[in-house]
Amino acid sequence: RRMPKKPTKARKIVSTTAKKDTKAKNPLFVKAPKNFRIGGDIQPKKDLTRFVKWPKYIRIQRQKRILLTRMKVPPSINQFSKTIESNVSTQLFKLLGKYKPETKKDKKERLKNQAEKKLEKKDQTAATKPYFLKFGLNHITHLVEQKKAKLVAIAHDVDPIELVCFLPALCRKQEVPFCFVKGKAKLGQFVHQKNATCVALTDIKKEVCSQFLGYLTLCFYSSMAYKSQFASIQ
Repeated sequence: RRMPKKPTKARKIVSTTAKKDTKAKNPLFVKAPKNFRIGGDIQPKKDLTRFVKWPKYIRIQRQKRILLTRMKVPPSINQFSKTIESNVSTQLFKLLGKYKPETKKDKKERLKNQAEKKLEKKDQTAATKPYFLKFGLNHITHLVEQKKAKLVAIAHDVDPIELVCFLPALCRKQEVPFCFVKGKAKLGQFVHQKNATCVALTDIKKEVCSQFLGYLTLCFYSSMAYKSQFASIQ
């Protein structure tokens, strides 16, 4: 016995003639679709920042910055972020610029002139050594211990920070005024070096005595205020 066939539905006849756009096209604005396949148009620029393999030192910088925002930073390290104001720092840098150490060539000329004067017996008075900035962590530590340093400027971005962590505490103990300034590279410029962790003034000229006293009082009271605050926390 044959199974009866299913009734077939009537097919709809679709007209091949599609409706055309009756709008008139402007010949000035012609569509030019781009083809981004191989050998076609140039791909548009994409932001690939997240996919870049950055150098190791950049990754460490960024990781360190995130850690400092998320972790509790101890006061002895956090104090390095409390730098002096920009207007005060510019004036201080002007003062430090007047005490740049002499180069080897300048020192040679100075000693030569002194020797010539001594031979001619023109100048009987003993030649005084010119005042210059002192630099080098060990040297400045010794000056602070001997209480010979009048003002110490410490860079805020020393890495590793453990190198200079002890210096503010030592300055407070010896009652030597100090301040934190932005940029170890900036301090390095004053002493003909790439970087300098800290610089110190041991003597000053009489012309800038009043200006220097202003910096002394500012740095001294800020350090003493920190000392009293730190003692209250403990």
